Amino acid sequence: MFLLTGLLLLNAGVSAQTFEAIKSQVKEHTLANGMKFIVLPRHETPVISFHTYADVGSANESYGITGISHFLEHMAFKGTKQVGTSDYARESKLLDQLDHTYDQLVLAQNEVIPDSAKINRLQTEFDKLNKEAHELVVIDEYVDMIMEEGGRGINAYTSNDATQYICSLPSNRLEFWMALESDRFMYPVFREFFEERNVVMEERRLGVETRPIGKLIEDFFAVAFKAHPYKHEVIGHMSDLMRITRDDVQDYFTKYYGPSNLTSAIVGDVDADALFEMADIYFGRIPSAPKPDPLRTIEPEQWGQRHVTVEAQSQPMVLIGYHRPNINDPDDLNFDAMANIFGQGRSSRIYKNLVKEKKVAIQVGSFNGWPGNKFPNMFAVYAFPAQGHTVEECMAAIDAEIEIIKKEMVTEEELTKYKRHTKKWLIDRMKSNSQMAAALTFNEVIRGDWRKTFDSIKEVEKITAEGIQAVAQRYLNVKNRTIGEIIPEAQ
Repeated sequence: MFLLTGLLLLNAGVSAQTFEAIKSQVKEHTLANGMKFIVLPRHETPVISFHTYADVGSANESYGITGISHFLEHMAFKGTKQVGTSDYARESKLLDQLDHTYDQLVLAQNEVIPDSAKINRLQTEFDKLNKEAHELVVIDEYVDMIMEEGGRGINAYTSNDATQYICSLPSNRLEFWMALESDRFMYPVFREFFEERNVVMEERRLGVETRPIGKLIEDFFAVAFKAHPYKHEVIGHMSDLMRITRDDVQDYFTKYYGPSNLTSAIVGDVDADALFEMADIYFGRIPSAPKPDPLRTIEPEQWGQRHVTVEAQSQPMVLIGYHRPNINDPDDLNFDAMANIFGQGRSSRIYKNLVKEKKVAIQVGSFNGWPGNKFPNMFAVYAFPAQGHTVEECMAAIDAEIEIIKKEMVTEEELTKYKRHTKKWLIDRMKSNSQMAAALTFNEVIRGDWRKTFDSIKEVEKITAEGIQAVAQRYLNVKNRTIGEIIPEAQ
């Protein structure tokens, strides 16, 4: 035991030294227009990973345009004035005509007494223009160009808090990325708009409207958050998706994709000083724009338990959420540790109690920082009752475990296990150029400093059983929770 403890302490010291060494290699540079670049050189392999972080997600959306952040992510792959078209001059005119015709069509459809002949004429004209514009599109040229240059891991994703664009390329293709990525943010063309809108609408049908859990989560957010935009899903409402226009997307892009709202982390076989010179040339040409105003709305205190049910042809399920502060609160890691000890993995408390011992559930879990972590969010627990058992039984067992974690300290063994697991995850994450780039941008934008990427292990070590008990006592109470439940439809 003494030997094991000594080895662990030695390993922790080596990890800390390594983190400090890596941190010292990171360089940063902010362009005159406000865009920030964070670079970590790693010369082991001739590959570079790129991660561009737009500080905009579904939480920035207002009524009428929900889902537009995710929609814009799709449109960002459609190319530019130079990429994705065989004749931009002609295409541009067609797109303007298409927008005008669509606006007229919507007005005609919304008249008190719709004129069917007028609607049919406009629909025919719209279809004709859309077909002509589509014939000028070089489909997937943006992605194909990256693939031809050896690109891998080309992707993007939208969350409640951010929209992020990633890829990796051979190190001798740095300038190619600079040219293509800066062109994407300087001269975007939102072509194939209506086709892609249909794709996003289908994503909503498949992810929400035909899935009982998707329905529950959407209704759960709508009840748990009464004021903050976390109340709507990233995918948006169907009625908004049906009515979003190209002008809406362009206006949203102009507001949130200015260089001062973009941060790029680049990790791999690269010289930082040479990269910064190149960034000044390519990205520095993007006109500066003011950083968008911060979100004003703060979710108010909850005054009592809330409950929402969804009836569906599904097995029953219960979802419980407790409001908690954002990620920059001093108690953040106490919540993270509590989620791990309480319901993550087969050795967690509710798995052992509900699944192994009482056998009232077939699947349970808990998670933290949901649905985002930039703003005050939720600590959540879920359970699927076993056959012959009920949601009420699962709730009673979960409540009993919550009372225990509020009254008794977590054990030293549980806390040590969490710390080891988390430190291993942090170290493993740093081995990947792509994941390191993601961590640098996240910590820079959400936590205010990319250096916190390397300070996390020190923060993990500070977690105490007393701290975990304190957050359990303060936040895991009935007044502060929302319950979501799937009730099987009568057969």
